[in-house]
Amino acid sequence: MNIQMPDTRDHGPQSAAACDTASSTIDLPIGSHLVTQRNGYEHHGIYVGNGRVVHYSGFAGSAHRGPVEEVELTRFAAGHSLSVRATPSAIYAGAEAVRRARSRLGENRYRLLTNNCEHFCAWCLLGESRSEQVHCCLCHPRTGVRALLCLVKAFVDSGTRNQHGVAPLAQLA
Repeated sequence: MNIQMPDTRDHGPQSAAACDTASSTIDLPIGSHLVTQRNGYEHHGIYVGNGRVVHYSGFAGSAHRGPVEEVELTRFAAGHSLSVRATPSAIYAGAEAVRRARSRLGENRYRLLTNNCEHFCAWCLLGESRSEQVHCCLCHPRTGVRALLCLVKAFVDSGTRNQHGVAPLAQLA
């Protein structure tokens, strides 16, 4: 399932369709594994209800790693579309997946290759830490180099925005 989130970076009035989309996301099942496509990678989180997501913010919003945090769904999406990743082999679902996600709030041990947002979601749902993105990048060097270049570009863009008085990405993601 794909969900188009309104771009919250534009503080002007939202269209009725954008408001309808935002309110319809409240119907997502709690414990859902949410994915939003960013430039060169996917960002992952666990839907905890009431329009909120727990995620390892990592480098999703700035060049500085961030902790596991609970944020508004629109902040998590940061203007990108969302999809729900089916996890048919999930050991933990619903309220138990939410409890596991919230048990790590404030943790600040993000590591791109060994403890990222996808590792976090896999742990919440499967009880084991793993990342298909990391596995793919390590098995396919060309994909890994492309992802690394996208991350470097995001860091440079983040620094440029901060120097010019524009809101840092941490406030947008």
